[in-house]
Amino acid sequence: MQAGNNMLKIRIIIPAFNEENGVGQVIQEIPKSVVDEIIVVNNASTDKTEIIARNNGATVLHEAIPGYGRACLTGIEYITQSASKPDVIVFLDADHSDYPEEIIQLIQPILDNKADLVIGSRALGNKEKGSMTPQQIFGNWLATRLLKLLYNVRFTDLGPFRAIRFDKLLELDMQDKTYGWTVEMQLKAAKRGLKCVEIPVRYRKRIGVSKISGTVKGTVMAGYKILFTIFKYF
Repeated sequence: MQAGNNMLKIRIIIPAFNEENGVGQVIQEIPKSVVDEIIVVNNASTDKTEIIARNNGATVLHEAIPGYGRACLTGIEYITQSASKPDVIVFLDADHSDYPEEIIQLIQPILDNKADLVIGSRALGNKEKGSMTPQQIFGNWLATRLLKLLYNVRFTDLGPFRAIRFDKLLELDMQDKTYGWTVEMQLKAAKRGLKCVEIPVRYRKRIGVSKISGTVKGTVMAGYKILFTIFKYF
């Protein structure tokens, strides 16, 4: 994608665990003119996620051990080992809750050299009624307040729809393999002085049932891991 006189290479990583009903639509709606490669990390799926992703033109990787962060790390490792390195990585969920066409707005601050990390904020954008559970909304509120208190950085959301310069991403040395992935990235970016920007994004009800907010166990475990991660790096 054009940025001044330079062309930026952009790749997308999509972690996917049993998302056969959503992943195809997500891939189809990604503006192909601005991305060089769409990478779907099939994270221990037992359905047709892999087949549908591949049939829609994505590169499919396999991560047999469940874990959102682990799937993201698998995608990063693949890119690190590739001959051609991207300038920007976009992370996007496979459940069709985000609007893939908004990738253009998401990466614009990076193209304008105004940001290293851009978070698509559901709190600042328009959310479809019922797209986020009350516990998700409260969890985001609490986590972002703690980030402000402990790390002196202002975020309104831990949304998974985000873009980051690839070299900066590697500098963060991401470690979390499960629910703490998003908050780890944001707090490490703050600690390293990266230029962080939020833009409003739309959000809708996901296709299928969430593996996190859709179960009591998932909600409790995610909340614990997010809080643990925030205090771990303080």
